[in-house]
Amino acid sequence: MASLMENLVDVLDRECASYEKLLGLSSRKTSIIVEGDLAALAKITDEEQYIIGNIQSLEKQREAAMKDIANVLNKDVDSLKLTDLIAVLEKRPQDQKNLALQRDRLVGVAGNVRRVNGQNQELLKSSLEMVQFEMNIIQASKRAPETANYSRAAGTTGDVIGYTSGGFDAKQ
Repeated sequence: MASLMENLVDVLDRECASYEKLLGLSSRKTSIIVEGDLAALAKITDEEQYIIGNIQSLEKQREAAMKDIANVLNKDVDSLKLTDLIAVLEKRPQDQKNLALQRDRLVGVAGNVRRVNGQNQELLKSSLEMVQFEMNIIQASKRAPETANYSRAAGTTGDVIGYTSGGFDAKQ
C-alpha cells in the first residue's frame, strides 16, 4: 500500500508541475493576445497542446494508481475520490498529509489555469467582435447612399456618395 501511495503522490506532483507550466504559457498568451501577434499565438498554442498531451498521460497514470488503491482497499473504483482516500488514511498521517498537499496544490493550480483561460477567451471574443465591427464599417461604406443627381431621362444617375468603383488612383 505504501508504494501505491508514493506512486500516486508522485503522479500528482508531476501533474501539478505540468499544470504550472500550462499556467505560465496561458499567462504569456494573455499579453500575446493583447498585442495581436498571431505567429507567437500559434507557437504558444502548439506548446500548450504538447503539455496537455502530457497531462492526459499523467491523468491515465493517476486513474490506474487510484484503481490499484481501490482494489487494495476493497472500494468502488468509480466512487473513490482523493478526498475519500485522504479520509481513509487517518492512521497514516504522513501519507495523508502528502496526499492532501498534492490534492490542494492541484486544485489551486487547475483553478488558476481555468481563470486565466477564461480571461484569454474573453480577450479573444473581444478581438473577434472588433474585427466584425471593422468589417461591418467597411461593408457599410460600400453601401453608401446614392446622390440625388438626375439624368436627362428624369432618373437618378446612381452615383454613390464617398465611394469610387476603382481601388487605387494613380493620378494622386
